[in-house]
Amino acid sequence: MYAFELAAATKQYAARRVALAGVELAVPAGTALGLLGPNGAGKTTALKLLLGFTRPTRGAARLRGRNPYDPAARVGVGYLPERLALPGAMTLRAFLRLHAGLIGLSGAAATRAIEAVADATGVRDRLAEPIASLSKGLAQRAGFASALLGEPDVLVLDEPTNGLDPLGVRDARDWIQAARARGATLLVCSHVLSEVERTCDQVVILHEGRIATAGALDTLVSPGEALEDAFVRAVRG
Repeated sequence: MYAFELAAATKQYAARRVALAGVELAVPAGTALGLLGPNGAGKTTALKLLLGFTRPTRGAARLRGRNPYDPAARVGVGYLPERLALPGAMTLRAFLRLHAGLIGLSGAAATRAIEAVADATGVRDRLAEPIASLSKGLAQRAGFASALLGEPDVLVLDEPTNGLDPLGVRDARDWIQAARARGATLLVCSHVLSEVERTCDQVVILHEGRIATAGALDTLVSPGEALEDAFVRAVRG
């Protein structure tokens, strides 16, 4: 079964700007995929199509074999967006409890899940604080906490290390690897190529709305190279 699919997916915005052009993508369940590309390559548009936030102009998107607009397709999907827009007036605990309700957790089960994810992401002592009072790094940890709540079996992370200090980056790597270890499907969109190398086994590189190259990490990166070398080669030729 494929966790994510794009079938000849094209997305065209106003003024004839084409963000994606006929992209074909099929990601098996259990894969850890790094979705890469320069600015404007179409990465975030691809995520939005796969999660049902926008519709393709042509072609189709599938999430776990379903139309991503089907609410059943989104059950068990955790998402960390690039631009966090958390409700600043809410306490972190209230926000996580609201999120728990959205994924079907309530009562003692929600409390246990919230405390577990708050411990894992290092925000346990901030649960009673308004989100607006959190630093950028702590807000990113809070976003991770919401994405990881309930141990989703599909995890979509868009620039997951935004705002994190070196310790936070290392923690984020641990959270991603823990999700991998329990068999979750990962889709990681990032400009930090070294982190993609550490956490993903498959890579897709987009350029100008098309797939420039794709495959297993160990086949795209030659011995003695870094992923950055393969990235530059794919984008610049």
